[in-house]
Amino acid sequence: MTGETAGLASYIRTQQALADAVPAFRRAPLVAVDTEAASFHRYRDRIFLIQLSTPSTTVIVDPLAVPDLSPVGELLADPGVEKLFHDADYDLRIFDRDYGFRAKRMFDTRVAAQLAGEPAVGLAALLAKYVGVKLAKEHQKADWSRRPLPPSMLAYAAADTAHLPPLRAALRERLVALGRLGWAEEEFQRLEDLRWTGTADDADAYLRVKGAKALPPRQLAALRELYRWRETLAAKQDTATFRIIGNDALLAVAKALPRAPADLATIRALPSTLARRHGSSLLESVRRARGLGEAELPRVARPPRAPRDPGLDERVERLKAARNRVAAELGLDPGVLCGRPTLEAVARAVTSPNDRAGLAQIGELRRWQTQVLGDALLAALG
Repeated sequence: MTGETAGLASYIRTQQALADAVPAFRRAPLVAVDTEAASFHRYRDRIFLIQLSTPSTTVIVDPLAVPDLSPVGELLADPGVEKLFHDADYDLRIFDRDYGFRAKRMFDTRVAAQLAGEPAVGLAALLAKYVGVKLAKEHQKADWSRRPLPPSMLAYAAADTAHLPPLRAALRERLVALGRLGWAEEEFQRLEDLRWTGTADDADAYLRVKGAKALPPRQLAALRELYRWRETLAAKQDTATFRIIGNDALLAVAKALPRAPADLATIRALPSTLARRHGSSLLESVRRARGLGEAELPRVARPPRAPRDPGLDERVERLKAARNRVAAELGLDPGVLCGRPTLEAVARAVTSPNDRAGLAQIGELRRWQTQVLGDALLAALG
């Protein structure tokens, strides 16, 4: 294998090194997978590292240096190799968004830990408990887009996957002992259907700023203009939006509707350094909002609330009580056993205390949940 050595891992930065490495990984029974992004630093989040580990070998792939990552995609899609993740959700979605890669046959150690009843399911906590490994924390918010990456960061990245195989073995053994491996396998299979669902251009994203929907129309228009300005600047500089100006300051400017630099100085939530750096842009954004006609002002659409159904609410509460009782008996977090949206689906779909056919038709309800919880749910509706 060609590639640079980074501690106990090989750092792959050429197409040939990747081509040399992947065949051996596809012959392994399992491969741990992780990615490093840089949303804390960059406007355009993407994968900046891919870590792959078998029980004996770890490689770190640099997507900035290797133009064709299709061998990684082929590895992920290979049903002959079990892929290990810790909290696979985001990794799978970003693989789909950026490369169209889909993974088959997975084991997610976070899901396994939840179903085993672990109170702390973060990777560091699980490795400390089951593998006796203490993970370093100094690079949790590191800028993985920087190049060159220092050896300490590469070692940190490698550790995220190098210890997953023994963690998987310990958690699998625990699930077998509890009789819950089948539960986990059903959850793992559902991970194969995850796809990127974000939108590239969301015209109403400014409404997600905390406090936005309480603003009157003119101030809301100012927030929209300020938000658009910040997005444009962050995209141009490829930096995280909060590094330009935070949401609290943006909202405060929108509320104040300043006309002049002196007005900016009176906004307590706006640091003076940001007022000096971006003052003209902030004032120009507000000026545009002030110039809009009444008909042009944004207004928050508030859909009419569905009429309250006391009967449904009462059914959900009975189901919730039954769920909580079973969760306590199993030593599981109630939300892990069955979330409230699923309980609401049961309350709507099941009309008889003996309606197992109704349970089978509820897409949100897993097979293992029906087996473990079905009798209690039906009894609660009786």
